[in-house]
Amino acid sequence: MSEKATIMMVDDHPLFRKGIRQLIELEEELDIVAEAKNGEEGLSKAKELEPDLILLDLNMQGMDGLDTLRAIRAAGVDSRIIMLTVSDNEADVVNCFRAGADGYLLKDMEPEDILEKIKQVTLGKMAISERLTEILASALRKPVEAADPSASLTSREYEILTRIAQGHSNKVIARDLNISDGTVKVHVKHILKKMGMRSRVEAAVWLVNRKG
Repeated sequence: MSEKATIMMVDDHPLFRKGIRQLIELEEELDIVAEAKNGEEGLSKAKELEPDLILLDLNMQGMDGLDTLRAIRAAGVDSRIIMLTVSDNEADVVNCFRAGADGYLLKDMEPEDILEKIKQVTLGKMAISERLTEILASALRKPVEAADPSASLTSREYEILTRIAQGHSNKVIARDLNISDGTVKVHVKHILKKMGMRSRVEAAVWLVNRKG
């Protein structure tokens, strides 16, 4: 992969943005293309640039990270999004994934671990700080026992859901199934609507928990 993954940071702390920029600039395959100091600016730049990845702070004055995340998803921006925050609150973790986040990392992680998780997400995988894994799994396990949201999926939709749960990006799924990227996006929208879920990560976690 010679093409660099484009990244935008949204954080109201200039020193933290500077530190993350210096960290990411060590990696040839990653490219910081924009920074935003608040949610409103982040939303505007996300719609304009549609970077491959957005690093989004949760606790910002004004439009906070969760509201920004929801607005970005509502605008149809397909960028992968990692919440990069100090909050290990269960509700924050669950709400962010339900709203469409692809990762949730704590700022007190070792820099090299943050960088590794960022690279994982650019490759289509999900990323979460290790100590938060059980919080997310137990919270999302509850609705699984009530019903089978996947019952109405077509065989193709279930195949795509399985690949999403394996961490494959839309581009990889499209290539493997010999269909267009746009067709995969349409399938994903149908999958989420039928399952009553708000993000591909939520659907993926549901399938992983179901299979045990």
